[in-house]
Amino acid sequence: MAGEIPDLHAQVRTGTGKGAARQARRDGMVPGIVFGGDVDPLPINIPFNALLKQLKAGRFKSTLFNLKVEGHDDVRVICRDVQRDVVKDLPTHLDLMRLRRTSKINLFIPVEFLNEEEAPGIKKGGVLTVVRPEVELMVTAGDIPEKITIDLADMEIGDTATISMVDLPQGAKPTIDRDFVIANISAPSGLRAAEDEEDGEETAADEVPATEQDEDEN
Repeated sequence: MAGEIPDLHAQVRTGTGKGAARQARRDGMVPGIVFGGDVDPLPINIPFNALLKQLKAGRFKSTLFNLKVEGHDDVRVICRDVQRDVVKDLPTHLDLMRLRRTSKINLFIPVEFLNEEEAPGIKKGGVLTVVRPEVELMVTAGDIPEKITIDLADMEIGDTATISMVDLPQGAKPTIDRDFVIANISAPSGLRAAEDEEDGEETAADEVPATEQDEDEN
């Protein structure tokens, strides 16, 4: 299971319709609705500043939240829509969907790299370049992995770690079909510069006109 599912605090919104929503906004709240899960929809208000902070953190729509509403059991939800003011681009309403344990959802799961100090490429001065610190997976809501791991113990300079090398948790699969790169071990900057210089010299030699080569031979 994921180590930490963030809490999202809300209040029950009394009243419905545009008037209640406008009053909520005047009170520094963002109105919303929680639906799904074979339970009646629940109108809520979420503090504007708290919601804005979550939105600025990124990936709000692909983050699983533990919704806490006073007087109601905690429930896992995922955002299905955030409506914004067309001028100010600030949130004005949001839709949250309750999830069953068997629900399939897309989430970004962090990647942990093991045995970095043991990697032959690192010992030779290579540099670990992380292309994707997180990988988006389709997972089951009741069995969300805390992380996925990649063992670097046998990686040399120039080697890459791709998603096909990862033992994914049961029931999880990438949202991207192709075998994409997660990280690689690249050559040290000094070695890369030397190789680039050698390549440049070889290219220059290849580009010498034939007439000049003939003169040198004579």
